[in-house]
Amino acid sequence: MEPWINAGVALGKLLILANIVLINVAYLVYWERKLSAWAQSRVGPNRVGPAGLLQPFADVLKLVLKEDIVPTQAYKPIHTLAPFLALFVAFTSFAVIPIGPDITIADSAWQAIFGDSFSFAIIPSINPGILYILALTSIGVYAITMSGWSSGSKYSLLGGVRSSAQMISYEISMGFSIAGVVLLAQSLSPQAIIESQSGWMWNIFVQPIGFITFVTAAFAETNRLPFDLPEAEPELVGGYHTEYSSMKFGSFFLAEYANMTTASALIVLLYLGGWQVPYIEKLGLSETLTVIIQVAAFFLKVAALLFFFIWVRWSIPRFRYDQLMSIGWKVMFPLALINLVWVAVIAMIFN
Repeated sequence: MEPWINAGVALGKLLILANIVLINVAYLVYWERKLSAWAQSRVGPNRVGPAGLLQPFADVLKLVLKEDIVPTQAYKPIHTLAPFLALFVAFTSFAVIPIGPDITIADSAWQAIFGDSFSFAIIPSINPGILYILALTSIGVYAITMSGWSSGSKYSLLGGVRSSAQMISYEISMGFSIAGVVLLAQSLSPQAIIESQSGWMWNIFVQPIGFITFVTAAFAETNRLPFDLPEAEPELVGGYHTEYSSMKFGSFFLAEYANMTTASALIVLLYLGGWQVPYIEKLGLSETLTVIIQVAAFFLKVAALLFFFIWVRWSIPRFRYDQLMSIGWKVMFPLALINLVWVAVIAMIFN
C-alpha cells in the first residue's frame, strides 16, 4: 500500500471523527435541555429553527461574540491554557476506542487501480489503548486545577481542589474495575477486550460489581451530578470556571460533554460488548452489512448511556462533599477490590 494512501485514509478518519464528536457535543447540550424540560414538564428550546434544532449553533455564536474578560489577579498564561487543555484531553481520549471491526476492501475496481486489497480499522486500536485512555483522562484534572488556581478567586480555587480530591478518590476504583476487565481479556488492546466479550459474554453479566463501580466512578470523573462538587453553585458560585467568559467558558462545557461521550463509549467497550451484536455472524449477512449493523449497535449503546447520564442529572440531588469522599473510599474502593478478587477466581477456575 502506498504511503500517501495510508496518510489520506488516516486524515479522512480523523476529520470524520472530529466532526462526529463536535456535532455530538453540540447536540448533547440540546438534548440535555430537552430531557430536563421533559422531566420537569416544561417545553425546552423551541425558538431557533424547527423544534429548536438550531439552538446549539445560536449558543456557540453567542459565546463567540461575548467579551473575553480576564480578572486582574489571574495568572494569564495558565488561565488561558486551562480550557484548551480540557478540550485537548476530551477529544483525544476518544481516538483509540474502536467503533467497529476491521474492514477489508477487495473490490475489483480498487484492485485494478492499486493492485491489492486494502484492510483498515475504522478507528485504529493500539495495543496499550486502555493505558493511553487512562493516561489522558488523568491529565484532565490538571485543566480544572489549573483554571481554579490561576483565576485568583477563592471560589475557583476551592473548585479546583475539590476536583483534585475527587479525581484521586475515584480514579483508584476506576483503575481496579478496569483491571478486572483486563484480567479476563488478558490484553490491554481495546479491540481484544471487545472480542473477548463475544456472544453474550459481556462483562456487565460476568462482573456486575465492576460495572457498577466503573459507572459511578465515571460520573465522578466527568463531574456530572450527583458528583458535580467542583462547580456546585450554592457554595462556589460556579466553581473552577467562575472567572471565565466567552468561548473559554464554553470550552469547559464542550469538554464536559465530550468527556461524557468518551466515558459512555468506554463503558460500552469494557462492559457492553463494544460494537458486537451477539451471534450476528450466524445470520449469513454480507461483510459490509454486518459492519454497518455493528457500528450502528455501538452508537446505539453509547446513545443509551448518554441518556442515562442526563436522566441521572435531573433525578438525583447533589451529595455533600463529605459524602462524596466517604462513598469513594469506604464504599467504591472495597467493592472494586472485591470485584477484582472475584474476577481472579473466575479466571483461575475457567483458565
